[in-house]
Amino acid sequence: MWDDYLFPQSVDEALDMLDTRGGEARIIAGGTDLTIQSQRGRVQSRVMVDITRIPGLDHIDEKDGYIHVGARVTHAEVAASPVIRAQAGVLAEACGSVGGPQIRNVGTLVGNVANALPAADGAIALFALDAEAEVAERTGRTWMPMADLYGGVGRSTVDSSKAMITQLRFRTLAVGDGSAFERLAKRKALILPILNAGVVVRMDDTAVTRARIAIGPVATTPFVAVEAAEHLAGKVPNGAAVGQAAKLASEAAQPRYSLLRGSAEYRKAMVEVLVRRALMRALGLASGEEGGDANS
Repeated sequence: MWDDYLFPQSVDEALDMLDTRGGEARIIAGGTDLTIQSQRGRVQSRVMVDITRIPGLDHIDEKDGYIHVGARVTHAEVAASPVIRAQAGVLAEACGSVGGPQIRNVGTLVGNVANALPAADGAIALFALDAEAEVAERTGRTWMPMADLYGGVGRSTVDSSKAMITQLRFRTLAVGDGSAFERLAKRKALILPILNAGVVVRMDDTAVTRARIAIGPVATTPFVAVEAAEHLAGKVPNGAAVGQAAKLASEAAQPRYSLLRGSAEYRKAMVEVLVRRALMRALGLASGEEGGDANS
């Protein structure tokens, strides 16, 4: 399947390996998607540059109000992290729903992003958190918004034969913030979602001051429902306000008919259900409760 398999000891060495092979090599970490893609002939690269032995890419830490997650961190490590569970619960929930235990223990969160699929659970949570990615090239390192990493279904703007994502970062959630992840699938594990939604909200004593709602797969990239989130700003978070926000999210979503995921009409209707559930749970957490009452 591959002609060579390399283990760099630093990011710079990995980039040098990519450069010297002129597009014939690419980055691999967990490989849960890339291996299958290679077996099916969808990836033409004959050399893999495995970054799992590079020191310093396995971190989850908090610094200057941000949580940083390195490129080697697996879904299982994210889901179990006390820092992420306490201060970015939507991401812990999302990573805990990926595949099954074997996949979560091997696949990386950065790989979830690099694969650029609009239904990737980890990516939806990262969009809700308004995360950024550090991209390393031979010319230096740059922080990029998540949306700038996506060029369409399965098309990352980061060319892994020339560059690599070294880490992710997003602001910590504090008192008055709440987040939640919801997923609809034909079974609980080892299956792609029909739909998923991640939300982050912020409240003062009585009203919502900020919201962010991410949904997939209802567009060619993870979709942020801006109008729905703006509707909540300044409002007391009751059932009517949440219901209208969920309706606006459903109206903005543009899912296609899918033989695997169902009709467009069904999925638009379920967007409203998932967003309402996620918002009510997140608002309950933001207000200091364990959850929310969807009928309030």
